[in-house]
Amino acid sequence: MVRETRLSPDQLMLPLFAVGGSGVEIPIEALPGQSRQSPDVLARRARAALDAGVPAVLLFGIPEHKDAAATGAYDANGVVQHAIAAIKDAAPDLVVVTDVCLCAYTDHGHCGVVVDGRVHNDMSIELIARTAVSHADAGADVVAPSDMMDGRVGAIRAALDAEGREETAILSYAVKYASAFYGPFREAAGSAPGFGDRRGYQMDPANGREALREVAQDEAEGADMMMVKPAAAYLDVIAAVRGATSLPLAAYHVSGEYAMLVAAARLGWLDERDAALETLTAIRRAGADVIITYHAERAAQWLATG
Repeated sequence: MVRETRLSPDQLMLPLFAVGGSGVEIPIEALPGQSRQSPDVLARRARAALDAGVPAVLLFGIPEHKDAAATGAYDANGVVQHAIAAIKDAAPDLVVVTDVCLCAYTDHGHCGVVVDGRVHNDMSIELIARTAVSHADAGADVVAPSDMMDGRVGAIRAALDAEGREETAILSYAVKYASAFYGPFREAAGSAPGFGDRRGYQMDPANGREALREVAQDEAEGADMMMVKPAAAYLDVIAAVRGATSLPLAAYHVSGEYAMLVAAARLGWLDERDAALETLTAIRRAGADVIITYHAERAAQWLATG
């Protein structure tokens, strides 16, 4: 009765990985319980998540072809575009959020266009905005730019509005750190950079005040929701961002944070259910309205059973 922080399934969002084909399901070794799935299989997984009480999914794509211009990201017949349609057909009431980035579609693995060995910010945001529009045209409810290029939220908002997509919302990865906790995800999405790292455009894990500047910039450019990524290792940042904006705030309990809990549980070192629910509750307590987590479906089931 006097509990201060409550966790419920409708505060969770499940990440999903789309690949081409039909009837495809490829387990991801570094993310136990998660798979790369073709649109038909993905649609069934999304429907099951909705039935469990999870209201939204975050969709990532793994294309068959990669090139320097990330053409697969904004192809109307791309894997994400097909997956959106399949999910909407199977679960019309599910909120479909799409990750808008180029890293999984470029042959060099960086989140933008590379010119002379460096990521070119302005050339990148043009393609990122084009990708967001293609996702909206395919039926996405929310687009979520994760690239951390400067000015990309404003460019996406302008591009969406110009195409009559004023109602498509933007969930900005406003505060995304250059974290060691992304390792399992890069295996899942095949998005590891082919050279260098992403510290030139993702944030230094030592910086807290910078997060507030990033949030203020993206809010001014028209973002509808904010995100902090990672979550569990950045509870102080979530709390600070919560105090700095009135916009809805999401936090991404990322692949490495999830994988650590699963691995320790499999070794018998902790109880996965209790540890996962405690971690998700802590993220809520810090101020997140929405938690993106690979535990979403199971957490919803755990919460339903008490």
